[in-house]
Amino acid sequence: MTRLPERLESGSPYPLGSTFNGLGVNFAVFSAHAERMELCLFDETGRHEIARLDLPEWTDEIWHGYLPDARPGLLYGFRANGPYAPEEGHRFNPNKLLLDPYTRRTFGRVRWHDALHGYRVNSPRADLSFDRRDSATYMPKSVVVSHAFDWDADRRPNTPWSETIIYEAHVKGLTQLMESVPAAERGTYRALSHPDLIAHLQRLGITAIELMPVHGFVQDRFLQEKDLVNYWGYNSLAFFAPETRYMHNNHANDLRLAVRRLHAAGIEVILDVVYNHTAEGSELGQTMCFRGLDNATYYRLQKDNPRYCVNDTGTGNTFNLDQPRVLQMVTDSLRYWAEDYHIDGFRFDLGSTLGRTGDGGFDPGASFFDVLRQDPILGRLKLISEPWDIGPGGYQLGNHPPGFAEWNDKFRDSTRRFWRGDAGVRPEFAARLSGSGDLFDRRARRPWASVNYVASHDGQTLTDITRYEQRHNEANGEDNRDGHGDNLSCNWGAEGPTKDAEINSVRERVRRSMLITVLAALGTPMLLAGDEFGRTQQGNNNAYCQDNEISWVDWAQAASKEGESLSAFVRRLILIRKHYPLVRSNAYLYGEEIAPGIRNIDWFDERGEPLSDDDWHNAEGKALVMRRARLTEDGGFEAITMLMNGSQASLDFDLPAPHAYRRLLVDSSDATIGERDVTEKTIAVQDRTAILLYARGSIE
Repeated sequence: MTRLPERLESGSPYPLGSTFNGLGVNFAVFSAHAERMELCLFDETGRHEIARLDLPEWTDEIWHGYLPDARPGLLYGFRANGPYAPEEGHRFNPNKLLLDPYTRRTFGRVRWHDALHGYRVNSPRADLSFDRRDSATYMPKSVVVSHAFDWDADRRPNTPWSETIIYEAHVKGLTQLMESVPAAERGTYRALSHPDLIAHLQRLGITAIELMPVHGFVQDRFLQEKDLVNYWGYNSLAFFAPETRYMHNNHANDLRLAVRRLHAAGIEVILDVVYNHTAEGSELGQTMCFRGLDNATYYRLQKDNPRYCVNDTGTGNTFNLDQPRVLQMVTDSLRYWAEDYHIDGFRFDLGSTLGRTGDGGFDPGASFFDVLRQDPILGRLKLISEPWDIGPGGYQLGNHPPGFAEWNDKFRDSTRRFWRGDAGVRPEFAARLSGSGDLFDRRARRPWASVNYVASHDGQTLTDITRYEQRHNEANGEDNRDGHGDNLSCNWGAEGPTKDAEINSVRERVRRSMLITVLAALGTPMLLAGDEFGRTQQGNNNAYCQDNEISWVDWAQAASKEGESLSAFVRRLILIRKHYPLVRSNAYLYGEEIAPGIRNIDWFDERGEPLSDDDWHNAEGKALVMRRARLTEDGGFEAITMLMNGSQASLDFDLPAPHAYRRLLVDSSDATIGERDVTEKTIAVQDRTAILLYARGSIE
């Protein structure tokens, strides 16, 4: 661009954001209540504003204008003029530079300063005051982009839900300590495509990697003041732009390259996305984008006093997806990642918030869900919800509409409690093993709707569940008050690492039993990165601010004798799941008789006797046998039987009739036990042990 015009041409209200057409750039931004919208252009350093031009047209509440001769790489932002009337929900302040909500790239980072606030910080009038300082110096800038990437040979794996195995990981933490990755590339998008990482996922049998947030996010001021960081990234501001911290040499296409190479390996890519709130915080927060463009539209405000934000998310604000333009921005963002990055699915943080309607309640028929389900692109992707928030009625496990899977914390908790040896867990545990039909079996949903996990990024790792009974979050700088107080964990006799062989033996056994539970239950299994070889966070169960060895995956542990043994065990479990359809049944089973004495799912005690009502209500019952069976084409039957001893003593399990050919597939008491034929009708099952058997026979 050789010369800046004095005014913009009218341009077009569509598409939103900045669009390069080969001759210039069209700018379009939504605001229903602004009275004037200015486009601010900056030099290549982002430090100096070189022009300020009015967007000349306002069509359907979209401000737009066209800048001839502009090119990709141009840095820009907006300033919105309008009423500053917090009591009415309006917080316009043209002194504040605003990020384009649709920007595909950002330049620079937020530099914390009181000038980022629309009001005078520490004023006696608080947010009713007005700040006239220019915030541009402290704001990242939007960047005009024109991406070109060759997707011609890319093919989505399109793994059926019933065959999906998810691996949850953090972009940086996954490879920061992976020595085979070049040092400069560790912790970046490019590292996700490294052959050694992909080979590891393939060896395990992973079908989908779920990446924690990669949308452009903001570092919290209170964390930076404590020399900590927002490591997890749940503080989004740029919903169309990849986080620049994970770029290698500022290469924006590295994430696309990683997706393409993962696809070539048969691995889907799912993004953890945060559309329930933004990084602008409460009414006392900053004015960086949505608040300055149209606070009354973008955020849910208290009806009796719109000065204040509704805080169903615990972050200070809540996106208002009841508003069509806000809903449009979210779906446009999802569609952009699906089409321009070939993303295969999304996990929605605090998904209950996205289903809240005008009265603040949750509705599975909310516009957000309806729009995604009918969308020809989004409706075919994997959609996963974290089915809760902190607002009224926020816990909505099982209440999402068809097409959605949900993180099942009841599975997590009952699994931890059963293997810890808690009393009265057996009925709940059985319901989770059978796919949680009590929660999900409605409106033609299937067992895959339950995402089964025992550990995720939020909480303890699998190793720490068996190593620590207390949280150890001192490094977070909150006097160890943050994070879950009750982890349903057990240290088995010593807090933290120990050289006691007996304690370590129990810990290893419990971990393997939990892994069998996750991978042999009906539903969609999810593993936390590093759990397959014993990753620890040193007892920290809220490592959101730890960008260091506490959070990073330790690949040296993977190469240890213990790590290799556990990884091999996980590989066996996944192979079993893939080989035996009964392990991953795509239909709910309710004990229908398929042949005399054989039901499609049945429950027994250690004596091989069916559990009676009294048995189910026996709080001290800690032995359980689950058998799933089906008829075979040759007129016989086959079955998968899981023996589970959650007690503190070894038990003899009498195998339930009919007695047929049986093969032991895996035994959590010892990772080295291989497959073998079973001829005996009684099997000794060690304490806190799970055994998986395959059987086949004829119908008598």
